[in-house]
Amino acid sequence: MAAKTLRLILGDQLNSKHSWFQKQQEHITYLMAEVHEETTYAKHHIQKVTGFFLAMRTFAKQIKQDGNKVLYFKLDHPENEPNFPILIEKLVAEHHFEQFEYQLPDEYRLDQAFSSLKDTLPIPVVAVDTEHFLTDRVFLAEFFEGKKQLLMESFYREMRKRHGILMEGSQPVSGRWNFDVENRKKMPKSVAIPTPFTYQHDVSDIVEMIQSQSIETIGNIDPQSFLWPKNRAESLELLEFFVDQCLPEFGNYQDAMTTKGWSLFHSRISFSLNTKMIAPLEVVQRAIRAFEESNRISLSQIEGFVRQIIGWREYMRGIYWMHMPSYRTLNFFEHSRKLPGWFWTGETNMACLKHAITQSLNYGYAHHIQRLMVTGNFALLAGIDPDEVDAWYLGIYMDALEWVEITNTRGMSQFADGGIVGTKPYVSSASYMHKMGHYCTGCSYDHKLKTGDGSCPFNSLYWHFYDRHSNKLQKNPRIGMMYRTWQKMAPEKRAAYLEQAERYLNRIETL
Repeated sequence: MAAKTLRLILGDQLNSKHSWFQKQQEHITYLMAEVHEETTYAKHHIQKVTGFFLAMRTFAKQIKQDGNKVLYFKLDHPENEPNFPILIEKLVAEHHFEQFEYQLPDEYRLDQAFSSLKDTLPIPVVAVDTEHFLTDRVFLAEFFEGKKQLLMESFYREMRKRHGILMEGSQPVSGRWNFDVENRKKMPKSVAIPTPFTYQHDVSDIVEMIQSQSIETIGNIDPQSFLWPKNRAESLELLEFFVDQCLPEFGNYQDAMTTKGWSLFHSRISFSLNTKMIAPLEVVQRAIRAFEESNRISLSQIEGFVRQIIGWREYMRGIYWMHMPSYRTLNFFEHSRKLPGWFWTGETNMACLKHAITQSLNYGYAHHIQRLMVTGNFALLAGIDPDEVDAWYLGIYMDALEWVEITNTRGMSQFADGGIVGTKPYVSSASYMHKMGHYCTGCSYDHKLKTGDGSCPFNSLYWHFYDRHSNKLQKNPRIGMMYRTWQKMAPEKRAAYLEQAERYLNRIETL
């Protein structure tokens, strides 16, 4: 007779295609819970907490309708517990389960917590794969064993070859692997941006419950018109909207910044992917099918999208499992400044930051260049403690789970890992903002002014950053030109830049 088994499903494991659900079994009970600890390890966006709870409840209802036994604990359930280990230990004792099973968590802290259950539970504990990613946890480490640099491009090409994606035999379609150079266009004001495809879910009950439990959140929400997908079917609808309406221009304008919209040509499927309602391979295959069936989609558009899904996303997960738990403590530049309070309100005179932050507070979303080259760029130039930056990114975005957030933030954005992810810090002056977007028009600061009243803070902070970190960066071959330019400046000009930057840093809360 099969052992009476308790199986745990986390809020980011909503994979209805998992082998667990291929047949119903009487001896198995599924556990899902909205535990307090998962709402407080960071100060989350209200839409993020709501979105996870809505998707979890929808998933639990569906698998129950499919004939599975389900134990579901809402956040305010009187028999719920503050964290998973305590709840699991209680349920095993109360219901006399004979085996506990779980899918491998994607976050290190939960992985450690569940691994310890093997020592505390009096029954067998079995861990299985989530059956979601294209690689396992150790693939990246094994792939780069003995290599000095962990180049994402090498990994990406390997993924293309292994899965036959945009390949002609052993070679890439058209003979080119990467069209990144074509994916950096500023968006003309004449381009018609698709109206974002959204939902209007009534989540008033969830929002009221969160507030009743005194959970501290950030951001805004319309409880009667929640816009994010709640299940697999809706996630696939959002994917269809993307391939039909957005993919034809995605590659061109994926790096563009504008105040004309918040979604632009981006897919916005990262929440659905990171909760595993949909899978990376099916997303890529659907997009490629659209590319093959339509002459509206060029190779540069589809390749840019594929690279994000099977390249960057899988690569970042591999970096995470290679370097945790030490990765979360890395601070290459020894930055220690606190994050300005306006990062939580959007109340700043800098138009680019005001727009990116306000959009994030309103939607729990910003695209990758807003995150990297607006908020992240400012935080790095200003010397913000990467712990503070991590906490902000982890909390504010719908798709933010530590495995993908911390490698992008502490690695790609803040260069706090000293070059594990990126070969150089991603910083820029105001010229990049003006080149890639429309933010500078009407800003309180002048992007052309380098110093003096009204000069854009990015300009002086840019050189201040390079000057204060010259001992760590000037030998970097990718940025040697910056130091040669800096050293050629007249001493009084360099002094003016540094003095201006210091003035801005001293009043950073009022910028």
